[in-house]
Amino acid sequence: MTDAARPALLLTGPVMEEVVERQLSGPFTLVPLDALDESNAGAVEAIATRGKTKVDDALMARLPNLKIVSNFGVGYDTVDAAAAAKRGVIVTNTPDVLNEEVADLTLGLLLATVRQLPQGDRFVRSGQWTKGAYPLGPTLRDRTVGILGMGRIGKAIARRLEAFAVPVVYHSRRPQADVAYRHYPDLVEMARAVDILVAIIPGGPATKHIVNKDVLEALGPNGIFINVARGTVVDEAALLAALQSRTILAAGLDVFEDEPNVPEAFFGLENTVLLPHVGSSTHHTRTAMGQLVVDNILAFFDGKGPLTPVAETPWPHG
Repeated sequence: MTDAARPALLLTGPVMEEVVERQLSGPFTLVPLDALDESNAGAVEAIATRGKTKVDDALMARLPNLKIVSNFGVGYDTVDAAAAAKRGVIVTNTPDVLNEEVADLTLGLLLATVRQLPQGDRFVRSGQWTKGAYPLGPTLRDRTVGILGMGRIGKAIARRLEAFAVPVVYHSRRPQADVAYRHYPDLVEMARAVDILVAIIPGGPATKHIVNKDVLEALGPNGIFINVARGTVVDEAALLAALQSRTILAAGLDVFEDEPNVPEAFFGLENTVLLPHVGSSTHHTRTAMGQLVVDNILAFFDGKGPLTPVAETPWPHG
């Protein structure tokens, strides 16, 4: 099949080259974003996207024959799904294949933050242990965890916490029928009732800075905040102030508002554990995510429909 006969697939950035690009380079002409121009825009029928590059209405307007946007990741806040729906474009994401990996990382980050594991490591490496014992620290015992968001990953996190004999409650827009944990309709009220707040909700305008100064003050001086959601869900300035003033005890953060540009003020804080957005970063899970990007596109163009369309663009259309 000649390039002229093949539909084009736009790559907004590196999307698991060994999985996505290798499998899609046969049925599609691959077009990097920086090579998109008037000569090839009309041939683009699909987009494979990940990361910070926005697939917004302006980009979609340049692609008159666009049919599907396949997003690498369960979060798709960089894709304007509402605009896609108006244009009849399907958006897909990669749910489920990363649930357990992210839940594992969340528990690791929580334990590292509560038990001060990185601080203990630094204590040994710097030779301070020879001068005296490491000071007593906080515990996971006698704490309640409030989960902000009770979707697939939130439920996987909650199951792990049950194994640690830690009580779980949650806040979401509506109660979940398939869980027995207490639902708090008000986030501030939940923050006041728990000792640890774990954020695992989608990013985007609806959740921007949902964890704000009021929530952090309600969490209190013994409170710990864990963010494995999106950096935008917390007011970073308010969080920094709360950590510096000990309004809350500590924070474990895998995500930031302007990744990879982390505010330097975090670096000097001993009551934080900072990770470089690695919730799903294993070969096993990233390969599964890349494969689902491929499978969504191939299934769609084979006439079977997308495998994991997002809520804004259901399949069949309707």
